[in-house]
Amino acid sequence: MAYQPQERTMHLLSFAEKRGELTEKEIESPELIPAKELIKKPIEEPFEEPVEESTEEPVEESTEEPTEELIEDPAEEPTEEPAEEPIENTIKHLVTKYRKFLICAMLLLFTLLVIYLGMAQYFKNHFYFGTEINGINVSGKTLEDVKEVMAAELKAYRLNIKERGGKIEQIKAHEVGLKFTSGEEFKKIKDSQKGLKWISAFFAGENSKKTAVLTYDEKLLKERINQLSCFKPGNIVEPKNPSFKYVDNSYVIVNEVIGNKVNKQILYSHAAYSISKMEAEIDLELMGCYIKPKYDSNSPKVLKARDTLNKYVATKISYTSGDSKKTLDGSQINQWLNIDENLKVTVSEEKVKEYINELSNIFNTVGKTRNFVTSSGEIIKISGGDYGRSINKAKETQYLISAIKEGKTITKEPIYSQNTFSYGNNDIENTYVEISLAKQHLWFYKNGSLIVHGDVVTGNVRQNHSTRKGIYSLKYKARDAILRGPDYAVHVDFWMPFDGGIGIHDASWRSVFGKNIYKTNGSHGCVNSPYNVAKKIFDNITPGTPVICY
Repeated sequence: MAYQPQERTMHLLSFAEKRGELTEKEIESPELIPAKELIKKPIEEPFEEPVEESTEEPVEESTEEPTEELIEDPAEEPTEEPAEEPIENTIKHLVTKYRKFLICAMLLLFTLLVIYLGMAQYFKNHFYFGTEINGINVSGKTLEDVKEVMAAELKAYRLNIKERGGKIEQIKAHEVGLKFTSGEEFKKIKDSQKGLKWISAFFAGENSKKTAVLTYDEKLLKERINQLSCFKPGNIVEPKNPSFKYVDNSYVIVNEVIGNKVNKQILYSHAAYSISKMEAEIDLELMGCYIKPKYDSNSPKVLKARDTLNKYVATKISYTSGDSKKTLDGSQINQWLNIDENLKVTVSEEKVKEYINELSNIFNTVGKTRNFVTSSGEIIKISGGDYGRSINKAKETQYLISAIKEGKTITKEPIYSQNTFSYGNNDIENTYVEISLAKQHLWFYKNGSLIVHGDVVTGNVRQNHSTRKGIYSLKYKARDAILRGPDYAVHVDFWMPFDGGIGIHDASWRSVFGKNIYKTNGSHGCVNSPYNVAKKIFDNITPGTPVICY
């Protein structure tokens, strides 16, 4: 189906309207727009008219003039304007617009280049900005200037030593022979700063801090440090660990002493380093130069030591034996406790031994003077011999130390190496052998009953073999013993020793006993008894029974 002229006109009008190329008046009166204007610009988008099928008969083309004008125009090829003209205009516009900017940029670059080269020339003979040598700012200075500045700084240099309490002491450069290794140090630093690289100084950071090597006299430095007032004996307060005080039956912690004692070796190391860098100050506190106590009052080991001490002094031991009593508690134990530098608590064994000796004086009865009622009713005083109670000092010492460490509260009898049949002041009681040397007579009592008695013969007085006086303990008893001496060996049926090699035994070689035989024809010290007396005693006595000789 062919386009109708009116439809084509309207389509071109619509397309032109979309492109914004028609005025409002032209849109309202499209007949005023020449067809050439409507097709002036090429149609970029493809134009398709929907094809409608129709059964209607073809309509004859109109012969009206407007239609002919519209039909003729499309037949003409649209003429395109050259593309070069707008591009050229655009370039001219841009050149005009940015010409000033380009000129300014070029001038700026030229100026910066001149400045850069000028600064490069300047820094050929001057140190970079931000340059420090041994902490002294030498920015923009010449080599000669730097030498003068560093020499002046070195001459005026002092190392301040800040101590506790705000006190400050000084070490001066000349006192320790401080000097630069050589004048070439500064030249080497300057030579490392190339003129054309001066801009890098702004990004150098720590690299701009240089060090010129200094030397000092070690001996002079040590002597100067020794002269500091903080090392004078009268000014030194020794640091001390916390201590412990026994107050009201328990221990309390006494705070540590900080002191002000300086570690000389640490100070020397820091002083040597600071001087070599020309640093201004050493703070002894910050540098850790002070010797500190190993522990403070809140240290776990200190708290543990206090608890251990309180455990030990909580011990209470009540000794009792017979009529004698003795109590040990913290009021005395606290004097036996020691604490070493590592806070280890120990019990003084020497002090414990001294205490055991005191117990022995109270509870031991060996050799003590006793009142004794003889068979004749006479009250006599007897001393000597080995009968009685005797504390085993070694065992009791170890037991007591162990009990203190466990914090025990007990009532006990001392550990005896030798004990008696009975307790109390009269530990002889009513079982014993009584021998009267003057009467040459023997009695044996058991549980208060007289078992046997009879005359005896004791040691020979003339030959200095007298039987010793005292109260002894029967050591043992034996049958069929051979008694030997320097010039004899005799058999006895009953042997009952009580004083070393002295004992009671039968004497079959004697027919007479008693009277004054012992003075000239006595034994070697033993108690010679008639057979029946010896046998009766042997059959009823037990080891440990007291034998009283007077």
